[in-house]
Amino acid sequence: MFTLILPLMNIFGQEVGQDRQPVVAGSFYPSAAGKIKSDLSGYFLSCPKPAPGVVVRAVIVPHAGYVYSGHTAAAAFAAIPPDAEIENIFLIGASHRYAFEGAAVFSSGNMVTPLGTVTVNKEIGKELVKGSRWFITRDDAHRPEHSLEVQLPFIQYHFTKSIKVVPILIGTQNRSILKSIADGLEPWFNERNLFIISSDFSHYPSYDDACKADKLMSDAILTGDPQRFIMTKNSVESSGTENLATAMCGWTAGLVLLYLTEDHGELKYRNVEYTNSGDSRYGGKDQVVGYNSIVVEEKVNVIQKSTTDVAFSLTAGEQKTLLGIARSSISARLKGVKPTPPATAALTPRLRENLGAFVTLTIDKNLRGCIGRFTSPDPLYEVVSQMATEAAFSDPRFPSLTEDEYPEIHVEISVLGPMRKISDISEIKIGKHGIYLKKGIRAGTLLPQVASERGWSVTEFLGYCARDKAGIGWDGWKDKDTEIFVYEAYVFGE
Repeated sequence: MFTLILPLMNIFGQEVGQDRQPVVAGSFYPSAAGKIKSDLSGYFLSCPKPAPGVVVRAVIVPHAGYVYSGHTAAAAFAAIPPDAEIENIFLIGASHRYAFEGAAVFSSGNMVTPLGTVTVNKEIGKELVKGSRWFITRDDAHRPEHSLEVQLPFIQYHFTKSIKVVPILIGTQNRSILKSIADGLEPWFNERNLFIISSDFSHYPSYDDACKADKLMSDAILTGDPQRFIMTKNSVESSGTENLATAMCGWTAGLVLLYLTEDHGELKYRNVEYTNSGDSRYGGKDQVVGYNSIVVEEKVNVIQKSTTDVAFSLTAGEQKTLLGIARSSISARLKGVKPTPPATAALTPRLRENLGAFVTLTIDKNLRGCIGRFTSPDPLYEVVSQMATEAAFSDPRFPSLTEDEYPEIHVEISVLGPMRKISDISEIKIGKHGIYLKKGIRAGTLLPQVASERGWSVTEFLGYCARDKAGIGWDGWKDKDTEIFVYEAYVFGE
């Protein structure tokens, strides 16, 4: 008698157990989908709406039972527009049950809750594991872990679009390894992705002691300084506070975020809500757990791209990427090598748009080169690379830039909107419009910032452009066959 034993498979060809199933539904949060939605609706109802003019890049949210920390967690999610354009959510927490060197990335399947399935970006997960020794596969650590699971219903409920997640559990407290983990995540830390750090704060002091400890920890995080954060954590935990077990249970995940943001001066931390379990009708005041809800925001400056009021903006991160591309392109030419291609993860959809741009180089505020294109069939990041090189080495007004001059240059980039022909010079707004004059085969332009920096009037602006740029004489702009165009520019520099 022979018995044939086959591996258990489901009818769709996927191995049973490959997806991570919920383990705390019914304890940390309801097990029924309707009840989850009802509770979340109540939490979000009284939360402030997203602040205008900012993009939330990361949040620190609690992971306790919803009856204790649900509203505080919702306050952070509510700071993000439900229809935000987010490609991936990096969901990061500290492992509560397993200790191991590095960070465990779950990419074996998707993640399931009573609200349905959250898709895992398995490709990014596998790329992380392949790219660094500190990213590993430990599905056994993910299976029983609650800190990431409790965030999933918030993601499913709040966001109107399906967003892939990258679940990561940190199993080490080694700060050098934590820094390496942050370095490994850096290529994805951009405006296209959201980072969610799952962590509660103080564990088990009295209500009043928790408020003090959690305020100290929050204030340290708000500085954005990893060293200040570690010093504060150590100080709080060594203070002798009765029953205090930890100042922040997921401090390792918080430190990774601080390492990620420390070189991004444009990012600001903001605490949107604090509570502890003693504030819940289900909790006592003697031994509590603290919950801070913190967001990391980036201001977005918006200008008007044209008179049709089409908004154009670049985040500080996108500006930094373009300025870096300009710098590296010039440096590469000086060294006689090809420029290093920018990281793919940094090339946002905006930087891939076909837009014109000028690159201006100055030394001690004196012009050293300026060349650009009004329109281009090429993506913006390529235009900036090309124009930076031409401004440094092909502006006929100046000799080629030298290695000695390179450290002294200041780079400014002007991204151009569409040109519009005008019939009356009263339409020109100093500081807002650049001008382009064309008479026959002669043409010239001056960028918007030139007139405002030099205090010119509209007629002076036209005169200098006509004489010095188009070569048609000071009053050449008045000729009937001279066409006058205006355009707007989004200007930023080092």
